[in-house]
Amino acid sequence: MRVTGVAGLLLGSFALLAAGACSRDSANEPAPSHEPAKPSRHVRLATTTSTRDSGLLGAILPVFEKETGTKVDVVAVGTGAAFKLAKDGNADLLLVHDRKGEEEFIAAGDGRARREICWNTFEILGPIGDPAGVKTSGNAGEALQRIAKSGAGFVSRGDDSGTHRRERSLWKSGGGLTKWAGYREVGQGMGPTLLVADETNSYVLADRGTALSFRTKLRIVPLLADTPEMRNVYSVVRLDTKSHPEVAAAESDALADWLEGPEAERLIGDFKVAGEPLFHPMKPGQ
Repeated sequence: MRVTGVAGLLLGSFALLAAGACSRDSANEPAPSHEPAKPSRHVRLATTTSTRDSGLLGAILPVFEKETGTKVDVVAVGTGAAFKLAKDGNADLLLVHDRKGEEEFIAAGDGRARREICWNTFEILGPIGDPAGVKTSGNAGEALQRIAKSGAGFVSRGDDSGTHRRERSLWKSGGGLTKWAGYREVGQGMGPTLLVADETNSYVLADRGTALSFRTKLRIVPLLADTPEMRNVYSVVRLDTKSHPEVAAAESDALADWLEGPEAERLIGDFKVAGEPLFHPMKPGQ
């Protein structure tokens, strides 16, 4: 039906008014932004498997991330592999436990500073019956030699980690390692190595933090610990930004400062499994 006369004029006016209103609304809308979203800040922390497998990093790092808005990308490998990641430009900060290696890393110009932040102990775990007599050993070097002479099983990480490096040092202190049929290198992190030792009812050297966190999964038990040569110290190592200009300098320094500071100290001291502390913050003079 055609609309004519006054009615047609009114309808036409209303259409023009509506079109104008729509046009004004569109003009007032903000133009879509074409600016790229700002990337969130990240810092790459190369560390040992023990700090991950024990649950420590999962307990403390979310606090840092929430406070700073910086995401920590954890790469948990053996200490030797952590040094290599940093040398190759694939890490911004180290959290490791091999003082000799740390000092060599700094002397080579790859690192600029190290600071010890916490410690636990190594321990030798093994079968409840202890066929090698580890429990009555005077020190770890003697204990390892007893294991070898007994022909019992021994599982080594064999991965150039801080724990593996300490194991080699302890073998040397006891007179050296002569491999036997029961000696096995698995090339794995601390958690998997403990599980292999448990499955084969073998002896193993482990850091106490990971051993405690795996306690409910294990039949093997701690037999030797708390001797002077078994102390296990963890350090934050900052990279030299002159040698490694690719380092996220501001973010890595912020994380290092936090790990070395009072809040991380408190969180590390409060971290427990079944009521037992796994790591101890470093105190002056320790």
